[in-house]
Amino acid sequence: MATPEVLGKLTGERINFSTILHPMWSVCKKELRQFFSSLTGYIAIIVFLLVNGLMLFVFENNILDFGYATLDRFFELAPWVLLLLIPAITMRGLSDEFRTGTFELLQTRPLTRWQIVTGKYLGSLIVVFIALLPTIIYFFSIQQLSSDEGIDTGSTIGSYIGLFFLAAVFTAIGICSSSFTTNSVVAFIISLIGCALLYYGFDAISKLPALSNGPDYYVAMAGIDFHYQSISRGVIDTRDIIYFLSVIFLFLVITNRNLLKR
Repeated sequence: MATPEVLGKLTGERINFSTILHPMWSVCKKELRQFFSSLTGYIAIIVFLLVNGLMLFVFENNILDFGYATLDRFFELAPWVLLLLIPAITMRGLSDEFRTGTFELLQTRPLTRWQIVTGKYLGSLIVVFIALLPTIIYFFSIQQLSSDEGIDTGSTIGSYIGLFFLAAVFTAIGICSSSFTTNSVVAFIISLIGCALLYYGFDAISKLPALSNGPDYYVAMAGIDFHYQSISRGVIDTRDIIYFLSVIFLFLVITNRNLLKR
């Protein structure tokens, strides 16, 4: 692997990766402090866990009534809950910076647009990861309650990987949406619609009778749900990984272009 010294000989200058990562991490930490500086951040995560817990273990058609050691119910429900949670997390990411004028202060610091965008994105993604992490308790709970072989570990790990990538795409859409406006409520609505369309819209269109027997498969493949369901089967396909990474990169590029206009 090329070291900073080798790259320096090729480019004529020494590359210091700390000058790239440290400013980005400072933006990321600022995002985390803002989110957890009030009760709003904690309430959002608690509501997410509470809704999932009630739907899985209390309400009608819960896991205990189902009679099988599986978390399929959770992985079917979680994307729809994340459709509300992630826009709520990301809606203030850049819109508040524009509204309060602190974006101009960010521009005076030694930060590139990509460092700002990536720092904001990683900060929001870490919050989402913190919200998903306690749900691992569901896995151990089902495993302990099971009277047979227990839960399918391979399929569950695949489903968690798919859920994380889905959340990463939703986060990129949310950050991108907040770069279009100074109003956080408008950013929330744009993000909610964008995530819903990309998650379920293509699948709904593919079910139209006019697209049956051929085109429906390729239309569904353009949506998130197709690739999320694919990974959830426990098979990690590079095509699914490339799809998620490509969509994330696309929305971060759009965000970067929006900052350039400002």
